[in-house]
Amino acid sequence: MNEFDFKDRTAVITGGGQGFGLDIAKRFLDSGAKVIIWDIDEKLLKSAADEVNNDNLSYDVVDVSNYKQIEKTVSNITSKSNIDILINNAGITGPTAPLWEYDIEMWNKIVQINLVGTFNCCRAIVPNMIKNDYGRIVNVASVAGKDGNANASAYSSGKAGAIGLTKSLGKELADKNIAVNAVTPAGAKTRILDQMSKEHVQRMLSKVPRGRFLEIHEFTSLVCWLSSEENSFSTAAVFDISGGRSTY
Repeated sequence: MNEFDFKDRTAVITGGGQGFGLDIAKRFLDSGAKVIIWDIDEKLLKSAADEVNNDNLSYDVVDVSNYKQIEKTVSNITSKSNIDILINNAGITGPTAPLWEYDIEMWNKIVQINLVGTFNCCRAIVPNMIKNDYGRIVNVASVAGKDGNANASAYSSGKAGAIGLTKSLGKELADKNIAVNAVTPAGAKTRILDQMSKEHVQRMLSKVPRGRFLEIHEFTSLVCWLSSEENSFSTAAVFDISGGRSTY
């Protein structure tokens, strides 16, 4: 396992109470960072903090679709330290259904969290990065945002939007020491699969040439490099980790 140096860096990880987010938090902590995990579920956050048991880990209950709440939380953090790294990991898949039968409220909620939530966090945190001329942002998109998944129009659209946002923001910040990149994982064995039907999960797996789901530690390694000082050139880019599924 590669070693990364995140000493004297502060990272905010959304959706950090479980799955990808929590594993990234653990790796950051092992590499010397101070980590703040955000999640809408306070019970999950408390459980994660108890499990990790590290003084450099703290948490905030945050709904990423609520900009005012994010703005207030960011203000509290930046009054004490800079935010050097932002991992926009919070997301939901929602139910699976054909577009013409999709529940409108659920469709809007999924896009609100997966796309607007990413925008909200970037909008609130980027000014602090500009002020300090340093930042690393990783937006967790999905292979569904590149290829589209049948019966998952809301999720596919939200993640495609996150990719477009990444490319735009990365170009806007390219003259600064701030890198903005997206990652597009294939399915992994996290609780997000529980939101999908078994048939949908099986269809996802059947499209992966590797013939298996992504392991969480494999994903974390890619995110760590993108979040490190070593990544001083790549920005506004999409890094695929789909087991060969993606065709571009």
